[in-house]
Amino acid sequence: MENDIDFKTYLISKKIDPDQFKSAESELFEKLAIIFEQSHPDSFTAQKLFLINPIRRKYLLKEQEGELPSKPKMKFKPKIG
Repeated sequence: MENDIDFKTYLISKKIDPDQFKSAESELFEKLAIIFEQSHPDSFTAQKLFLINPIRRKYLLKEQEGELPSKPKMKFKPKIG
């Protein structure tokens, strides 16, 4: 099955730095890349979510210079009365 995006683009979308991840854990990176190429990105996420979150914590993608910072989350303030 052919994906619309490659594995590195997928990792960036999940806020994972692909270069740090590949240099630190190249064997795991290659295994996941092969599996990713054989499945749909949504299916891959569902199957490997338990791995994606710890990898994100280790290799968090830093915001690029010139990139707009993400909007702060709105806090809900209930009205009493």
